[in-house]
Amino acid sequence: MTDEKWQPPISRRSLLLGSGSLALGSLLASCSGQPASTLQLQILRKSIPPQFVGEFRKALNRQKLEDVHLNIDSQPQLQTLFSQLQTWKQSPPEPSSDSVWDGILSWVPFLGNSSKNKVPNLMTLGDFWLDRAIAQGLISPIDVNSLPTWTKLAQIPQLKQVVTRNQQGQVDPNGQIWGVPYRIGTTVIAYRRDIFAQRNLQPPRDWGDLWREDLRQRIALLNNPREIIGLTLKKLGKSYNTEDLASVPNLQQELQTLQKQAKYYSSTSYLQPLLLDDAWVVVGWSTDVLPLTQRSGQIAAIAPKSGTALSADLWVHPAMTSTSLPTAAKRWIEFCWQPQTAAQLSLATWAVSPSLIGTPNDQLPAEFRDYPALLLDTATLKASEFLLPLSATARQQYRELWSKMRS
Repeated sequence: MTDEKWQPPISRRSLLLGSGSLALGSLLASCSGQPASTLQLQILRKSIPPQFVGEFRKALNRQKLEDVHLNIDSQPQLQTLFSQLQTWKQSPPEPSSDSVWDGILSWVPFLGNSSKNKVPNLMTLGDFWLDRAIAQGLISPIDVNSLPTWTKLAQIPQLKQVVTRNQQGQVDPNGQIWGVPYRIGTTVIAYRRDIFAQRNLQPPRDWGDLWREDLRQRIALLNNPREIIGLTLKKLGKSYNTEDLASVPNLQQELQTLQKQAKYYSSTSYLQPLLLDDAWVVVGWSTDVLPLTQRSGQIAAIAPKSGTALSADLWVHPAMTSTSLPTAAKRWIEFCWQPQTAAQLSLATWAVSPSLIGTPNDQLPAEFRDYPALLLDTATLKASEFLLPLSATARQQYRELWSKMRS
């Protein structure tokens, strides 16, 4: 998913604690005297609800399984997590310890080494970095045979495709599984209900609406060529992952027209113009947009019917740690996929758990109905795509076309 750079005010569902609070909860829970193994995690900040620490331990207790001490560190951006993997590769730190007391002491100031100096058993990685992480030898493949829920998730073609790669990090149906998704974000269109109602305008429903004359110079777009060229390709009935842009008739003309529609380009501050009435419509990422729709009834968000861009936060296994994934790590992954915890994660972090995809609406909490852009309907999901790695030639085409559009 995209790096979290725009910080909305804390709300009822988005109240997520930092790594210190997570470690404290785990520390207090671990002082019961019961033997426990240690599971080291490094996560994208605010991508896991803090209550998961206690609920995971309760789930293990109900199943009469070995207790697990969770030692969690977090980082504010996905880029930072990828860079951390590169740093560990260049200068390997000490491996994670299985000792619960080592985990406790690492949290207490001055008594031990910080958990940041240890390679976690599992960490968050965005699918955007997956090809480089594999090619650079930063992560190890995951044996999904020990993850029962993956059998169901693998039936969603996009999910299986995005994580099945060869040793060079390229998508390969005969490759191995290099990460498993725990939440999925989307690119959405947000608009001002009040402005559209006052001017008797039809709300946007698909990408083609961005070309409407009545929205000229009223649109804020992401400063991202894959996203903007991609949504234009979808308008033309093509794939986000089109390799040869020169083969698409009228693409450059469509982009030039869209350029005239746009008032702002930003990947970090695109919501402010919407709040200030400078833009009536924005293209943005669901994890940024959906919290705003909760705070303001005047802002609505839709997932375009012709399909949208998907992004995933994945659990990956750093290559600098043990060659096999610990049992506790497998149980944590399965715990995040269970229906009840999956619903909590989705509503708290504004990105849907993959295990909820395809679930009938009447089997979901009522709150999901308030946010239709959170959980894609079957037709929209089928038409949606992850942004997959492109060839060097294709990347150059995208850069050149983006430069022409912006100039």
